[in-house]
Amino acid sequence: MTTRSATVTWAGANSRRMERQGLTDPLNAAPAAVVRSMPAAHAQVMSAAELSVGLRSRELTRADVRTALWEDRTLVRTFGPRGTVHLVPADELPLWTGALSALPVGRSVHPDSVRMTPEQTEEVLAAIGDALTGAELTVDELTDAVVSRAGAWAGEPVMPAFQTLWPRWRQVTHLASHRGLLCFGRDRGRKVTYTRPDVTPLDGPPALAALARRYLYAYGPATPRDFATWLAAPARWASGLFAGLAEEGDIEEVVYEDGGPAWVVAGDAAFPSQPVRGVRLLPYFDAFVIASRPRETLFPGAARTRALAGGQAGNFPVLLVDGTVAGVWHQRRSGRRIAVTVEPLSPLTAGQLRELEQRVARAGEVMEGNPELTVGKVTVGGHA
Repeated sequence: MTTRSATVTWAGANSRRMERQGLTDPLNAAPAAVVRSMPAAHAQVMSAAELSVGLRSRELTRADVRTALWEDRTLVRTFGPRGTVHLVPADELPLWTGALSALPVGRSVHPDSVRMTPEQTEEVLAAIGDALTGAELTVDELTDAVVSRAGAWAGEPVMPAFQTLWPRWRQVTHLASHRGLLCFGRDRGRKVTYTRPDVTPLDGPPALAALARRYLYAYGPATPRDFATWLAAPARWASGLFAGLAEEGDIEEVVYEDGGPAWVVAGDAAFPSQPVRGVRLLPYFDAFVIASRPRETLFPGAARTRALAGGQAGNFPVLLVDGTVAGVWHQRRSGRRIAVTVEPLSPLTAGQLRELEQRVARAGEVMEGNPELTVGKVTVGGHA
């Protein structure tokens, strides 16, 4: 039996989310600690991940993120929530792999001619883990290695992808990552490589409980459906997980804005009384805009059509004004020169324009370039 301990406004929730991620006051922390605050950074486009980390910190640059990845090894680039590429702290990889590998597995979206049997899946996973132990392999090299271990059927080009056909085994790439058998290695020129991390996944139930608490600490109040959406998992499963966590006293229920029930970590129901003020820039697929709910409140009015792509957040780098999306932006680099165009959806005050100049200057520091700001219409797509 649970009791609702507090009523939380959206402004209070938004303010706390931004504060905990260094979006109110930048964090004085190492790259792994900054990533932990998100609690993972989307990294399909590495330049965007570097900017996500840098803009949450006082002094970090893209070079610091790269050092954390490839020299200090305090960050890992792998397949995270929703099977998409993320940066996660290396010391939390056992938690991530334990939790993600324990998620319910739905029916394959592939037709019978492409799909693998459970036995074939396990055979390919074993081949991937064996091939990547102590090695960094490109996709083509890994294909050869998997075929040599599992058989020619694993390499048959049957998966439609980007106007080509991928080999059959690639449908389990993210699953291999979730089991701790695969992560990204250093790029070899323009080619991605994979390697096997030195990790032992935690047991599934405690790992899922810990991941739910991390999510709620960063984005609570949130509903089971919100958590399920963040992970691309079934909503009914998430409801059961939350019910179990509530029964154990790990999470507690609150009333969120409109009277609806939502959840926070037990004992973590204090929220700022003042809303967020000021101007901030967030890059392509920033974790904050992906995970914050309700989305219609974060993207009010014109932002709903200008900064969302069919309801999907992250396709546009965004301008935040007083904590909500109020514009989009774009950057184009040529050598050290970075042309930054910001399109506010309503006129900025003189003070907001001055703060925007400071935010652009900080983005230039992170990207190790010389930014030049233009306030006007963004007429091209692209990644910040």
